[in-house]
Amino acid sequence: MDVAIIGASGDCGREIVTQLLVARTLAPTERLQLVGRSGGRSAQILVGLCSDLRDAYAEMAPELDVALDPAEIVADVIVMTAGATISEQMSTRAELAQANLPLFQRYAEAIARYGQGHEIVVIVTNPVELAVEVFSRALGRQRVIGIGAYSDSLRFRREIAADLGVRRQLVKGFVVGEHGDNMVPLWSTVRVQGMDTEELLTLLTRLRQQGQISEFPARLSQAKQSVFECLQQSVAAAYRAVDQLPADLRVVLRPYVTHLSGAKTVAATANVTVDLVRSLLDGREIVISGQVQLKGEFYDIHTPLGVPIVVTPFGWTQVVPLQLWEEEACLLQQMAASMSRRLEEDLQHG
Repeated sequence: MDVAIIGASGDCGREIVTQLLVARTLAPTERLQLVGRSGGRSAQILVGLCSDLRDAYAEMAPELDVALDPAEIVADVIVMTAGATISEQMSTRAELAQANLPLFQRYAEAIARYGQGHEIVVIVTNPVELAVEVFSRALGRQRVIGIGAYSDSLRFRREIAADLGVRRQLVKGFVVGEHGDNMVPLWSTVRVQGMDTEELLTLLTRLRQQGQISEFPARLSQAKQSVFECLQQSVAAAYRAVDQLPADLRVVLRPYVTHLSGAKTVAATANVTVDLVRSLLDGREIVISGQVQLKGEFYDIHTPLGVPIVVTPFGWTQVVPLQLWEEEACLLQQMAASMSRRLEEDLQHG
């Protein structure tokens, strides 16, 4: 099977390419296509990058190829990383949506027109829900998966594991909703290997620090302002402030500080992306929380949102039903309604 990385010359795209090669995800007989723009520095960087990668990974590198036009993309798995990111010049989701919507439309239309009809598209670029909407319209919703909720779920498990002093692999739990401030960490789904129900309920009460689920958006807004003020002093002070928060708030705010530190979150994002790509190439069936276009399968939601899904080499096949706490279900439906309105505005302004 072949893989294409759209935006391979960018920070995140380049990290995904490198991790794919280091992990030997593709065989030497398969192809890794680096996709960029025909104008500007992107084309030059990708040609040079191919040469550098061949030097570094000569014994195990797949066939490396450069595509500079969307019509030239040929792959079984396509990873979308191209586009603008949040910065000082582009600080709001609405600005990001306006900047990236034409890019989403261009690539989605080209893959639909020139593709083979079975490509799986993995969305990394934000706003991930908007990208899922656009690509799903062009390709069919089962072939489009956003990684935002997958990444958020792994971070949720990591934060809980850190509080318990155990490895992340021993903790289960999902984050659903939007990839961003409107995510919903699902405490009801948290499980810790070796812990019975009574122990778990006591643990969750302690870890939540009495935080009400319905008040999560308000608590997050207040904590974000406090962390931002600490950032004015130093990045280290901001991280110390984040460390004092409960796990559900840390899931949102730790990556926020990392991004604003200048380091961004490319390593973590690439790691999650490569994990999903490897599963697709290996033919494994897995359950993850990912952004998909919903048609009422999860709490009667009809908008792109992060939910638990079954992923196979042919795309996602079904939504995994969960019995959420009432507060979680109500908050998720509020977030879904808000997302639906924002997507409508994004598409109207595009």
